[in-house]
Amino acid sequence: MGDHSRALRVGFPRMHDEEAERRDFLPPLVARLIASGAEVAVEKGIGSGMGYRDEDYLVVGPNVDLVTHEEAFAQDVVVVLRCPAETELELIRPGSGLVSMLHFPTRPERVALLRSRGVEAIAIDCIEDDDGHRLVEESHAVAWNALEAAFDALEVTYPALNERDRPPVRVTIMGAGSIGRHAVEAATKFGSVRRADELLRAGVPGVEVVTIGRNLTGDAGYLQERLRLTDILVDTTQRSDPSRPLVPNAWIDLLPEHAVICDCVVDPYQLDADPPTVRGIEGIPQGNLDRYVFMADDPAWEASVPAAVPHASRRAVVSCYSWPGVHPEPCMEIYGGQLAPLFEALVERGGVAGLRLDGRFHERALARASLRHWRDPA
Repeated sequence: MGDHSRALRVGFPRMHDEEAERRDFLPPLVARLIASGAEVAVEKGIGSGMGYRDEDYLVVGPNVDLVTHEEAFAQDVVVVLRCPAETELELIRPGSGLVSMLHFPTRPERVALLRSRGVEAIAIDCIEDDDGHRLVEESHAVAWNALEAAFDALEVTYPALNERDRPPVRVTIMGAGSIGRHAVEAATKFGSVRRADELLRAGVPGVEVVTIGRNLTGDAGYLQERLRLTDILVDTTQRSDPSRPLVPNAWIDLLPEHAVICDCVVDPYQLDADPPTVRGIEGIPQGNLDRYVFMADDPAWEASVPAAVPHASRRAVVSCYSWPGVHPEPCMEIYGGQLAPLFEALVERGGVAGLRLDGRFHERALARASLRHWRDPA
């Protein structure tokens, strides 16, 4: 169990990944932690990308300190949305906790590094209820932001999109999980309610959406035929074997020339891992908040796709490591509300080391998502 002789100190460093990454945890979440008995250290300038001031954090309670980036990483528990860089992980003391989007299943090298440094990590993306449903996610924003970008790109590659005499736009969604279900609705609305209303008033035909699960994504004959009929191909899958693509690069040539690939998964290329991790759609680039649209003739393909991965077959791609960050404040309001009761359980147990698999609901969920209890299904 954690040390209950003093208050748990929780650090909130800022993210400095991309210029367009403006997300930080918001004052209401800090207030919940203070009310739970924690002391909080926030990095100076937190929330500034969304228009917040340091004073907005200081007024939530007496136990909030403004600190440097390095000091924020020196607390009992470090909370940051995206996984810190390796140099930042070195700032975390062995035995201290890290709560972040860590993606244990597809980042074996990260898992090994965290274990070697003795970091008590909790993967936010692995926090699930007793039935295996994620407790912290913004699948609505992933789907809608990605489909909005996909239809923006389709307006460029397919000028007929806004014409009355074209056939319905055909969208194929691979995967029927929480992101896939939101992607269906987003696709039927052209990725934007505003755009859907404008096209409806103009009398333009709508969108046909086909969703396929594992039984059909694994059927090569069916999938190849489906690609020939697809204007936007959306990947929302959770693969049981991330070492094999669902769509080999050569199959991209089956898509119409104007087609757009919409990547909602954004798994990395990790060719040195054992087994290696590749993209679900082979040979496409991985984007971020600074750059998430790649046309077929974009030089960035060569720079962002490993030379060992086939990538000669290309279509326009939208891909972002952090789709919810396109609209940062609504995203962080949702994450904060989802995390608040989990953090209250974490404070009650005195830190990550005190979490029990047989505890109450939120404690159980945190314990299962901790590195000390996580086991690679492979």
